Amino acid sequence: MRGTSPKRTTGPERAAIPERTADPAPRAGRLRRGWRELGAGLHEFYAAPYRRTFARARRDQDDLFTMMVMSEALGVPTPTGLLSLELLPAIYEDFHDWHRRAGMDRSPLEGIGCC
Repeated sequence: MRGTSPKRTTGPERAAIPERTADPAPRAGRLRRGWRELGAGLHEFYAAPYRRTFARARRDQDDLFTMMVMSEALGVPTPTGLLSLELLPAIYEDFHDWHRRAGMDRSPLEGIGCC
């Protein structure tokens, strides 16, 4: 079959090329949502093993803060005693949990009876 060229297809026999939509916003929104979900999944994957450690470190910091604020009331003189008096109302809510974690069965303060 010499001299014949390959047959070119035109018209309806040709493979259909999908048309692009006029508005790329829905596709971009799905892509953004997918990246956001992937990022949230990766964050959870890496942070989950350390969640308990982070919670313990935060609780230790909160206990130290409570100790510093309550130290003047406990009889330990501090240079920030007058400034920490303003924070006492915020500390009273967590005071019971704090003195239990510190190993005190009853409130160490005479004026604060929580147990």
